[in-house]
Amino acid sequence: MSDVFYMMKISISPLLTLIMVCCLASCQTAKLSTALQEIERGEYYKASQTLKQVYRKTNARTDREKRAEVAWHMGVCYDKLMIPAQASASYLNAQRYGYEDPTLLLRIAKAHHHAGKYKEAIKYYQMQLEILPDDDEAKAGLEGAAQAAQWKLDGSRYEVKRFALINSRRAEFSPAIWGEEDDELYFTTSNDKVEGDETSNITGTKYCDIWVTRKDDKGRWLKPESAGEVSTKYDEGTPYFSTDGQTMYYTCAGGGDGMPASPQIYVSRRSDASWSKGTMLKIMGDTLSTIAHPAITPDGRYLYFVSDMMGGLGGLDIWRCSMESGEPGVPENLGEAINTPGDEMFPTFSPDGLLYFSSNGREGLGGLDIYSARLDDWDTWHVEHLGVPINSAGDDFGMTFMHKTTAKQEGWFSSNRNQGKGYDNIYSFLLPSITVKITGTVFDTEDEPIAEAIVRVVGRNGMNFKSVTKPDGTYEVNIDRSTEYVMMSGKQGYLNRKAQFTSDPEEEDAEYQVDFILPSITEPILVDNIFYDYNQATLREESYPSLDDLVQMLNDNPYCTIELSAHTDRVGSQAYNLDLSQRRAQSVCDYLVSQGIDEGRLEPVGYGKSEPVVVDEKLSLKYDFLPIGQVLDEEYANSLSNDQRAIVDQINRRTAFRVTSLTWGL
Repeated sequence: MSDVFYMMKISISPLLTLIMVCCLASCQTAKLSTALQEIERGEYYKASQTLKQVYRKTNARTDREKRAEVAWHMGVCYDKLMIPAQASASYLNAQRYGYEDPTLLLRIAKAHHHAGKYKEAIKYYQMQLEILPDDDEAKAGLEGAAQAAQWKLDGSRYEVKRFALINSRRAEFSPAIWGEEDDELYFTTSNDKVEGDETSNITGTKYCDIWVTRKDDKGRWLKPESAGEVSTKYDEGTPYFSTDGQTMYYTCAGGGDGMPASPQIYVSRRSDASWSKGTMLKIMGDTLSTIAHPAITPDGRYLYFVSDMMGGLGGLDIWRCSMESGEPGVPENLGEAINTPGDEMFPTFSPDGLLYFSSNGREGLGGLDIYSARLDDWDTWHVEHLGVPINSAGDDFGMTFMHKTTAKQEGWFSSNRNQGKGYDNIYSFLLPSITVKITGTVFDTEDEPIAEAIVRVVGRNGMNFKSVTKPDGTYEVNIDRSTEYVMMSGKQGYLNRKAQFTSDPEEEDAEYQVDFILPSITEPILVDNIFYDYNQATLREESYPSLDDLVQMLNDNPYCTIELSAHTDRVGSQAYNLDLSQRRAQSVCDYLVSQGIDEGRLEPVGYGKSEPVVVDEKLSLKYDFLPIGQVLDEEYANSLSNDQRAIVDQINRRTAFRVTSLTWGL
């Protein structure tokens, strides 16, 4: 990784600084003091070479204390250089020779974790927690190392390949796609052909520049080249483009020609086919704090960036500032929902506005892992680990997303996985599309489809979508997997109905069917399957499912009042039947009230046998002896056979409701 990255680390370890000061006071060898001065300047590569020489000159028997100290600082250097195997070996040597530091066990655990040695990492995390039970960093590391095997087993639908064309023997990282056709890919590189001849004492490579590879007429990527004036003899990298493609934001660390030594964000403008020389974007009143890794939201409203400025949660945090005035507003920390006491870096956005970032302070596979973060309508962040193979035991970071693709997601990211020297490479990724959708039909209570009904779908993931039914009453909505949804259907002249469900987490095509039945507000609606004890008003238990659905309908329509009616058959006197039906209607209302419905919304009415059913088409189709339009009164029933008469009596014994108002409580 570049000097920009390593320089960002220099100012965040006061403990290391204190240790170095103490060592400078006590060391008797010039070589060790030289190495400590190199570390203090952030020259980790140079210091590691010096420390190697010092270590070889010490005697394992007589210089144990010095060996322990030198091994400790070698571990620190290899940590900074992102070479975990050598870092863990050095820290273990420090432990073997008796070096004492409260973070030594944690550093050994993290180095093992970063190298993918999860069993060893778990052992040392547990040892650290035995000494410091409240160490949050050790807790998070232990959980991540324990989950690593399952993450590897679970995998994900992402397909990852190394992008060989642009990877050199040095570091390539932080790709950024540009162009309406996604035809230019910019990235950061320390290859041997970058500007300037100086080799960095921090990384042991040349300073980084921004390079680009372009597509030819046949869509093939061409040999990379320098991006032009944005690349200088100083350190440039992590490019990011405005939505219109005319502005490049990037990180630059200089220290010469009047430039701030700490990394800052620079801006370059596109003119014709080239980029102008960059100018610093002033976010803070001073340039002492690190400000790097810019990312503009797709709507252009905010600039996200990384900083160690005061007010953070520790290490490097992700911040943002408003860009609506054209100039950076007051920086705002994203808070503990995103940031941790570790480092959060390399923010980026997918075309649909989802935030992606890297962190080494969360449960992960080791080093920096990539996470997605969705901000819902209630301003709450929902963070998700991207799993394997996007993440590895190495450092994974710096994603960019294509805008034109048939896949769900496609783009590039950086990783130093499988790299013994810690150099970063660029990898392509592809997330094939899957189709998860809800289909259904909106009917009325007579099973007739309702055209132009509204179906609204609201998800826990922030989705809020409206669909209109076709002439046949059908609708279709694409949704996400593993998400809770609330749905509501309605149309003028009908009551609303609600549905809730959760889509499955499986990574495969899926289709869910959700139908709605909307009651009319102008016609009486039969409540099916309501049963009473014989000649009594007592509700039978098998009535409860239908009544619970009526409760839900009333809850879906909180301003609606109804008349709840009960009807009897022809048997018995009208006076007896009026009393029985009134008591039955009251029994239903009592149940509704017991389930939370305000009694002011209910009017129980018993009609006895005074309103026999009139046969409609649906009833005639079900019973072929009943003609359409026939009134099922006592005279007609007496003209039928015993079996037919029993059917008519059953049809007349019914419970129904009709809407009386839609403004209750308003």
